[in-house]
Amino acid sequence: MGNIAAEFLETAEQKVFDTDHRRIINHNIGKYDASVARGLSRMINLDNSKKKGHAIKWKVMENLDKFLPEFEANFQKRGGKVIWANDAEEAQREILNILTRANAKTVIKSKSMATEEIHLNEFLESNDIESVESDLGEYIVQLLGQRPYHIVTPAMHLSKEDIARLFHNRFGTPIDATPEQLTQKARELLREKYLRADVGITGANFLIADTGSISISENEGNARLTTTFPKIQISIVGIEKIIPSIADLDLFLPMLATHGTGQNLTVYNTLLSGPRQPGETDGPNEMYVILLDNGRTNLLAQKEQRQGLYCIRCGACLNVCPIYKNIGGHTYETAYTGPIGSVITPHMRGMEDFKHLSFASSLCGACTSVCPVKIDIHKMLLLNRRDAVKENLVTKKERWGWAGWKKGMLKRKTMDFFSGKMKNYLLKLFFKKSWGQYKEMPEVAEKSFSKQWAERSRPDKNEED
Repeated sequence: MGNIAAEFLETAEQKVFDTDHRRIINHNIGKYDASVARGLSRMINLDNSKKKGHAIKWKVMENLDKFLPEFEANFQKRGGKVIWANDAEEAQREILNILTRANAKTVIKSKSMATEEIHLNEFLESNDIESVESDLGEYIVQLLGQRPYHIVTPAMHLSKEDIARLFHNRFGTPIDATPEQLTQKARELLREKYLRADVGITGANFLIADTGSISISENEGNARLTTTFPKIQISIVGIEKIIPSIADLDLFLPMLATHGTGQNLTVYNTLLSGPRQPGETDGPNEMYVILLDNGRTNLLAQKEQRQGLYCIRCGACLNVCPIYKNIGGHTYETAYTGPIGSVITPHMRGMEDFKHLSFASSLCGACTSVCPVKIDIHKMLLLNRRDAVKENLVTKKERWGWAGWKKGMLKRKTMDFFSGKMKNYLLKLFFKKSWGQYKEMPEVAEKSFSKQWAERSRPDKNEED
């Protein structure tokens, strides 16, 4: 087993039995569930909307070579610049080139999973450039030196008391400060950052091919400030975020908001189609969109699993997943966590190192049932498992173990060869460590079900007489 998989198992076991962590997550996801249920009840034909979204994303992935150049041409018509980045290192290098040319030393960022994917904050810091997160949840985890815990809610793992303690230690606010007071303090701290930042960096929820625009959805207004004050704006966007037409937002914006937070629409929905035009009063002088591959074409090449690229990053599958709700977001050691992360990460970052994520699933299918674009997530997880075996990425011990198990399970005689006492001994001998120190091994009955059934079904001897 690789180091990443071993660390995953170790961390997962610790998190599963962390009662405080479980309490906070259950509370926060419970609030989400109630809100989303209300939001979905307002949609007239939810299943039809999901099918339509699936069809549009299918069309996009089958014609990505058409839609991406269309976006590029339309964006460039209005003075924007498009940069294609094959991997994280290339994206980092291109961003640093832009910052170096502008002699930029300060960056303000809005929430973006693509920037987390390429470890942008750490990269900029290593090059003596200050990069500050402006989304409140992202700002909180940045202050703690952590990664986002959740695709939509970065600080979901923290209670209001945890955040009050953090602000008290860092900024001297009252230890019992209310969420409103903490938000006000964050606003005071961040307003100065917007005003003096040399560059604003964002992601995007959608790339719109026919208008050459990026669409950003948010609830705090921080992305609008990030794209308004700095003279240079950079947006890092995965190539799969493309949609054919601005008319498609009529479907995708409500579906994203409802599945993400239960809202009809997010509070701020912004379309940006390039730098400031003549006669406009605000906006950047230069605007760049970096189209990020970073393993996405590897997934695109997998005909059966490419629908993993349909994801609109609503986070719904994370919130219903029994595995995610127990082991938490940081355990996955990847920007994209939960069921969808377990589908796409092995293809984007390597099957050998991340195949274990596709096995971290109960295959209950809850993720598939809530997906707003009908990605068959639990089937994708099974296909990843199949590929891991086909590519011979499992150990000899695992192969021989499953071969023996299969042989034993196919014949009742073989299954009943060992007594229950011997089976319990073998379980403890071979599986006690992997079963975990916090769990008791299951006890196998002395007699198998088939033996017990045969004995109970046998006619009584006295009756025969």
